Amino acid sequence: MITATTPVSKSIQQQVVRIISKRKAIKARRLRIGSDLSRELGFDTVDVVDIILELERNFHIVIPDEVPLATVGDFVNYVATHTPPQQAA
Repeated sequence: MITATTPVSKSIQQQVVRIISKRKAIKARRLRIGSDLSRELGFDTVDVVDIILELERNFHIVIPDEVPLATVGDFVNYVATHTPPQQAA
């Protein structure tokens, strides 16, 4: 499903997908890891910023502006690799 160098917790993946799908009322099952938010799904900059803010709140992390986040997988991988272990459980 996800090809990452670190194992991704199912719950982190599900939470990230839920947050992204909620933003545009897209069914979570429609989102693929490779889905490009702007090109395929019509997300604009404001949508992406709102998703980032929500992820930062939910996972108690900071996502710098310069992090390239274009696909669902980019978001999942970033959150999975930057979430403190006690949060990932």
